Amino acid sequence: MAVAWRPALPLITILALIVYEERVSIPSCKIVLGAADLSQPATEFVEDPEDLKVMMVANLLLLGSEAGFVELYFRDYYMTKFFRKSFEILNPDMLLVLGDISAKGSELTRAKWVSVLHQFHGLLGPFLGLPYHVILGDRDIGQCSSLNVKSVNWVASNFPGLDWAGCGAFEISNISFVSLNSVSLLCGINNLRFGVERVVERESVELQMEAEDATEPVNEYSEIREINHNFGWKANTISSGSGPVLLLHFPLHRTADGSCSAVDSFGKSLKLSRESSNAPDGRGLVGIGPYKLLHTLPPNVTEYIFQALKPRIVFSAHTHGFCDHLHPDGTREVTVPAMTWNSGDDPGFVVATFHRNRKAVSVSYCSLARESHVIVAYISFTVVFVLTMLIAKPPLLRCLRR
Repeated sequence: MAVAWRPALPLITILALIVYEERVSIPSCKIVLGAADLSQPATEFVEDPEDLKVMMVANLLLLGSEAGFVELYFRDYYMTKFFRKSFEILNPDMLLVLGDISAKGSELTRAKWVSVLHQFHGLLGPFLGLPYHVILGDRDIGQCSSLNVKSVNWVASNFPGLDWAGCGAFEISNISFVSLNSVSLLCGINNLRFGVERVVERESVELQMEAEDATEPVNEYSEIREINHNFGWKANTISSGSGPVLLLHFPLHRTADGSCSAVDSFGKSLKLSRESSNAPDGRGLVGIGPYKLLHTLPPNVTEYIFQALKPRIVFSAHTHGFCDHLHPDGTREVTVPAMTWNSGDDPGFVVATFHRNRKAVSVSYCSLARESHVIVAYISFTVVFVLTMLIAKPPLLRCLRR
């Protein structure tokens, strides 16, 4: 009876590997409660078909035509499976990519950038049928000394909803989103920063008009005669949290004792992410980036954004790790981790559910398989497969013994 099963052993091993690949590509997601959520009644977070579910990823660090064999036939293969499985299981309504699509975008020619875009679209797969929005990171467009309006404009033109300065504003399911080119906000006076400021000023005027229920139209140019490029801003009377969902690549400034909140059942994952965010620059194959991973927007820029936009919630990236931070004014900021093995061994992403009452926002952290675990599994399957081949074919074993 045992002899009859021997020829089937290699096939069983291959089937086991296929099943493993499908299971290992399933994300593990847990809801992370912010400080403000603890005071909300449970009914605020009950799922409803009209809720807006948004999947947020960051720091894909794609290499395009410069990708090697391992990158193309192993990491890309699994990242594509991660996107597909996440789409099938979570059924999101929208995808947001918070910058650093390319590992070396600021150094690439347009021809090489095209190869990165092809790689990006290949990863997205089923998400290409959904609304999606991309913002630009420091690896995509470079640091202050190398910022170029024409280059930024060309990169931005390849993604939906971005203007010439790399900013965007859109509304979906009655939820307003504003994305800013936060890289340019780090720099001194430059045309890109002027463009970002204009978006902030425009959105602030619209926010005040909506709050005041104005009966007469307001001309934004007569309302704002002169932009203060030192980020001075007249106090906004709108309450905190009344504005749009803010999307950034760089996190906002936080105090030295600012920390990431965590829950006991999720402490391990958050601890790992905080450790990764404190790691030195240049992990894996991606090289040293233009800015350090701990870099945040300056205090004056942060205050300017808070005063002008009164964001409902902020989503940022850059650090490669997950963080859930509550600012002094009560604004919640969630930093999205890197979704790539190029930045570390613990990739992940965030799912935000905007409930139809327009108040509650549920945030889930989703972790993905570690590259080290997958490699160990492949080695184990290879060893088992070789052994089963030898068992299934005794003549081959006898030949090897000779």
